[in-house]
Amino acid sequence: MTAPSTFGLSSEARNLHWLLSNLIEEVPGIQSVAVVSSDGLLLLSSDPGQNEAAREARNEKRKGPRGSAADLATIVSGIGSLTVGTAKLMDFGPVKHTMVAMDEGSLFVMSISDGSLLGVHGSAECDMSVVAYHMALFVGRAGHVLTPELRTELRQSLEADAPRSGR
Repeated sequence: MTAPSTFGLSSEARNLHWLLSNLIEEVPGIQSVAVVSSDGLLLLSSDPGQNEAAREARNEKRKGPRGSAADLATIVSGIGSLTVGTAKLMDFGPVKHTMVAMDEGSLFVMSISDGSLLGVHGSAECDMSVVAYHMALFVGRAGHVLTPELRTELRQSLEADAPRSGR
């Protein structure tokens, strides 16, 4: 996974990039990570600038979303929407986290703040409790700084990187 360029970003945006990099580096088995806004837009990703050829080569070696962080963001947003609707119907309060366990991997989705979500795709070998713990740390550190202004800055940063990455 490549670290995105943080040149020109605010200290809060650089801090979120650093938190994401730490999450990926400290937790064995994490395949990809996406931070998604309440309206389903990708804000931050573990692979923001990889071109199509690099994604295809990586995906031949492992299973997971078909390549782009946008795919993971779409999945995370959909699961988040489904669980929020479920929570409203069941009247048990807001959703804190969701896990989908599959034969060859897992997907973890955790609420950050005001509808934003953190999604982590882990391999079959990852320890679910370790992933959940580190996600909770990320959410605790990121939730209070993920303001509307910072979400706009992160989104604009991803859009600015898109033409250079071949998307």
